Amino acid sequence: MTTDLESRNAAPRQDSQDPSIFGQTPWQTVGPYFHYGLPWKGGADLVSRSEMGARPDLMPPEHFLLSGSNLSGTPQGEVIEIAGSVLDAEGQPIPDAMIEIWQANAAGRYASADDTREYVPLDQHFVGFGRGSTDKDGVFRFRTIRPGRVPGPGNTLQAPHVAVSVFGRGLLKRLPTRLYFADGEGNETDPILNLVPEARRHTLIAQRKPDGTWWLDINLAGENETVFFDL
Repeated sequence: MTTDLESRNAAPRQDSQDPSIFGQTPWQTVGPYFHYGLPWKGGADLVSRSEMGARPDLMPPEHFLLSGSNLSGTPQGEVIEIAGSVLDAEGQPIPDAMIEIWQANAAGRYASADDTREYVPLDQHFVGFGRGSTDKDGVFRFRTIRPGRVPGPGNTLQAPHVAVSVFGRGLLKRLPTRLYFADGEGNETDPILNLVPEARRHTLIAQRKPDGTWWLDINLAGENETVFFDL
């Protein structure tokens, strides 16, 4: 006669390390996003205090109150709004993407230790970084400062632009691209823009709407796929 303890010891081991229960794990992709920790209230407004950035419909009210813009003052330069839709290969809006931007200030200097050009003024009130989610219609919006021109490779000068990163479901890595302005000084000689085939440059150039918004759609695939860069 065996005891209960002996019976348990003799039984095949069934725990999380037992190879007999192993199987293919689910596919793991980036997104949709945990809104409490990624987009934050005010994260898409680089010039004033507002709620641009996070979607209050995707987080509890008590969490939406925890964050906000942390501006030290009013940045110098022309205040602009940039916006656009994030679209899939079928042209359908993506409501759970996230966009990050990084840019120079109005004088053309980055708020980074890597930018050591003391002859270009540093705006202590402008960080140049923002993050925001798309809304239920796939639209992102940022309020920022129109950037100045920055140095490019080989002693060239780049046209004013905003670096853009796209995060979304099905994307294991961010998709880096750029936003230029249709009337931007130096677009025709920009060393990066000139790397792009002329027929596709329009996917990087924002157009100004009647209300003043600079609009650029981001197409993740399809006939009008946005030009993305390798880093």
